[in-house]
Formats: sequence, structure tokens, C-alpha cells
Amino acid sequence: MNAMISEMRAYGARLSGRALNSIFFGGGTPSLMDGKTVAGLLDAAAEIWAFSPDIEITLEANPTSIEAQRFADYRAAGVNRLSMGAQALNDQDLKFLGRLHNVEEALAAFELARKTFERISFDLIYARPGQSVAAWQTELEQAISIGVDHLSLYQLTIEPETPFAALHEKGAFSVPNDDLGADLFETTQEVCDQAGLPAYEISNHAKPGSECRHNLIYWQMGDYVGIGPGAHGRFTSKRSRVATAALKNPEEWLTKTQECPLSATQEEVVFSHDQGTEYALMSLRLTEGLSRARYAQLSGSTLEPGKIKGLTDQKLVHIDGDRLIATPAGRQVLNHVIAELV
Repeated sequence: MNAMISEMRAYGARLSGRALNSIFFGGGTPSLMDGKTVAGLLDAAAEIWAFSPDIEITLEANPTSIEAQRFADYRAAGVNRLSMGAQALNDQDLKFLGRLHNVEEALAAFELARKTFERISFDLIYARPGQSVAAWQTELEQAISIGVDHLSLYQLTIEPETPFAALHEKGAFSVPNDDLGADLFETTQEVCDQAGLPAYEISNHAKPGSECRHNLIYWQMGDYVGIGPGAHGRFTSKRSRVATAALKNPEEWLTKTQECPLSATQEEVVFSHDQGTEYALMSLRLTEGLSRARYAQLSGSTLEPGKIKGLTDQKLVHIDGDRLIATPAGRQVLNHVIAELV
């Protein structure tokens, strides 16, 4: 806690006069923290920067009974939004995903969270091995029925050099093919739309007004400071856009930070071209899409009209005034759309 506070103070000296609109405790398992640690960090943040009147303070939590016991302490510390990593409402799949909780625990933790926090988000992973459209629809409807106002719904992807990748290569399991994956994605949109939880980002759905303000800062290319081991940041300092990345190893990060704040963090300037590319990568994930004027401001260049026309002819994007927005078909092949544009 003291090391993270020293990082905050170092950034505060560079970024004085700013107001915090959101704070997000994420990465790893923040719900293993003692409530006093959370309170100490929030008290320091409030001392270093002003808090906006409606600041959003989110903490990611695993829905185990042990971690749920800390919910009241987090709320007392100032956390007003909980993001719960349920991942599945099926015990067999939770075991496959390596989760330490079962469905009964997850639902009990959610019920406790709903009594404790003003806003709650629920995470689920779909396109799991053997999962049918009908099974996913039932599970999704169950999640919605318990009263969530925000859902993060991610398709399972097999990342290289992970235990999942090794098992997948050995044929230990298979994931849905592209066609079934597309059907699962479409079902997700339909069920959430009907329940009043439309997508505002490719994997995130919310009741109007319940969008995650912190994540919108990422997707809209706002400024954010990363605190702690493995943390990333992006902010404007002395008219330059700066990217920061801290050492991932907690012990190494702690040793260096205790010796000198920010010595465990690398920093580099993000040049205009890269700012434009980052903005395209992030903004096209949003249903509001990309502002072409903002892209030009950040990158110092404009998107090629021929490339835009090619994508509109393919019905992968459409134009709404200044904005370029991925269509439902375009959202399914978003990496292709972005690669074509930038």
C-alpha cells in the first residue's frame, strides 16, 4: 500500500490540478486485499487529486465466500461499483476454466453484493467447449434475471503459451467453430437487447446510464494513470502523450518502488501516428464508433476515403455524420475492419 501511494504521489506531482472521474481496482485478484488497504489507497488518492462529485470506484472480485466477506469493508472504504468475475453459471465449465467457486457460491456472492453496492457488473465467458446456442441463451437469461445492470460477455479465446493452448493442441478439448461462434455472438446481442441491456462496446452490455465509465476512458482515449505492478497508463504531460508500463513481477516492482518511486516503470512518448492507431483500435469497439475529426486531431492525418468506401460497400461500417461505426457484420470481423483502415 505504501509503495502504491508513493507512486500516486509521484504522478500527482506531475499531474496536479486534475480531478479523478474513476478509480478501478483490477488485474490479478483485488478482492484478496484487506479493506483497510483499499481505504488507505482511496484516502491517499483523494488527498493527491480532487474527486469528481460522482466518481466511479470499481473493484474486481471473485465470487468465493471468503472474498465476499470483505464486501462491506470495501463499501465502507468508498468502493461504489463491484465487477464480479463469475465466468460461468455451470459447475462443470467453472472447473474447466480453473475457477475456485461454484455456481451456488457465485449467486450467493452476487446477492450479497447487490445489498452492498450501488452498481454491479457480472462477467461471463461463452463459446466454451461443447456449448450450444440454446445452453448459452439459458445461462445468459439466468444472469440477467438476477438483476444485473452491466454484463461483460467475452468469447473464450485460446491465448498462445498458456496451459489452455497446450491442452488444445493435444486435442484435450475443442472450441466452437467460427460459424457457431458467430451464432453465439448474435444470440448474445439479441437476448441482451430484449432485456434492455444493449451493447455499448463489443463485449459489454449495460442498462442506459450503467456503462463502465472507467473503461470508457480507455476506449475513448482519455487520460489514466496506472498504479502497481504490471500497471499501464496513458496520459498527456507537457503536451505529449505518454505511455507507462510497470514491471510485472510484484517483488521486483516493490523493491524498486521502495527505493525510488516510478523506478519500476518504463515510459515512452506515443507519437501521432500511433495515437491514431490506438484510437481506431479502441473507438471502433464502441457502438458510438470513431470520430473522424478526433482521429485527424490525434494522428495528424485523415482516414483514406477509398478504404472507408470499400468497407461501407461491404456493409462492414456505416457513416453517421462525423462518425464511422462498425455494423453488426463488421463487429464480427472487427480486426479485419481495423487492419483495412489503419
